[in-house]
Formats: sequence, C-alpha cells, structure tokens
Amino acid sequence: MKITKGVKALVAEAEEQVIVLTPAEVDEKLGQVGLTLVDLRDIRELKREGTIPGALHVPRGMLEFWIDPESEYYRKEFEETKEVILFCNKGSRSALAALSLKAMGMTNVSHMQGGMTQWVGDIGRVEPLPERK
Repeated sequence: MKITKGVKALVAEAEEQVIVLTPAEVDEKLGQVGLTLVDLRDIRELKREGTIPGALHVPRGMLEFWIDPESEYYRKEFEETKEVILFCNKGSRSALAALSLKAMGMTNVSHMQGGMTQWVGDIGRVEPLPERK
C-alpha cells in the first residue's frame, strides 16, 4: 500500500481553509450564547484527562451524523448552535473535522490549535468527565 499524501499534509491543507483559534481565543468565547464547544477525543482520552468545562463530547466518527438535522442520528444539543469550535488532543483531528463541516456548508466553524494538550498548558482549566447515570 502506498499513499501519496500523509496526515501532516492533510492537516496543513485543512488549516489553510478553516478558522484556527488559540486556546486563549477559545477561552474568551466560552459561555457565549449559541456557542457549542465540541470535544472530539476518544472516550478513553476524556476519562483519562478530563475535558474543557462546558464541552460537549462527540465521538469523531459521529460528528457529521450528529450535527446534520436530516440524519437519523441528529442530536438535539445542536438545535440552538450558531457557532461550533472543535478540539481534539493535539489539533489534527479537529482541523480535519472542521474542514468536513465546512464542506457540509457550515460557515461558523473553527478548531482549536494544539488541542487539549495546548489548552492544559496555556489555560489549565479542566473538569473530569461526569459519571454516566
């Protein structure tokens, strides 16, 4: 098997086409009406490291399905959403996901540079994953 373009190139191309926010810029936006901060990381990452307070966990593989009102998997958490900020662990998955949502026609979507790792280093505010009831 041979690939002609690696993940680094895909992420670099995505970041040229989507809005990239620093953790400080994301922190300033938190709490705004209509903003949905989406944590794309695997559930094991959330259990191990916690998440940004107020973030909605959406498994990366379900993002496009959960956000599309025509999908049988649509989640009502997105009904009042006017802006989406995505993040993952380092910023690669969220860059690719932001590009995917942009391709779906979403105009107010961005991703957080450096992901949770940079958030922890720059901001440091983290909450544990709530227990499921």
